[in-house]
Amino acid sequence: MNETERLMLRPWQDSDIAPFYAMGRDAEVMRYIGPELSIADAETFAARQKRLLEKTGSCFWVVERRSDGAFLGFCGIKPGAEGTPIDAQPEIGWRLARHAWGQGYAREAASACIASAWHRGVNHIVAITVPANERSWGLMERLGMRRLPDGNFDHKAVPVGSPLRRHLTYRIDRSVA
Repeated sequence: MNETERLMLRPWQDSDIAPFYAMGRDAEVMRYIGPELSIADAETFAARQKRLLEKTGSCFWVVERRSDGAFLGFCGIKPGAEGTPIDAQPEIGWRLARHAWGQGYAREAASACIASAWHRGVNHIVAITVPANERSWGLMERLGMRRLPDGNFDHKAVPVGSPLRRHLTYRIDRSVA
């Protein structure tokens, strides 16, 4: 668990499923991620984060606003997806509900996650996004991450022909941070 001035990054609870599901039904939130979530998708995602936390000590944490306990989304570091160029590498990721956009929450949460990873001895962190998601790769750059020129790939979990299949890879090394 991690705290910032405005945020708490904490493990998933059953009460997080409903707001996560609602966030995953927002077409604008899911625009660069994929199809809208079902309730089963939301439950599976939360369960996977709980298992990752038990297994690795890290996951995509729930981002909660400290002032009122509002669910804002998630941010954290987990092993990169199998069968991708970032397989098993520490991957940072985030997704926030639309009402939380534009307030610096993603950067605040991501910065805390990166600092925590450096404290735990992690040597580098990667992130991926689709080329069209300028907000996401813009944040990666503001965090000090650099795009890997040879890091473009087609994500195996995205259907062939989808405009979301192509991904960019960003990386930050501990020595740079």
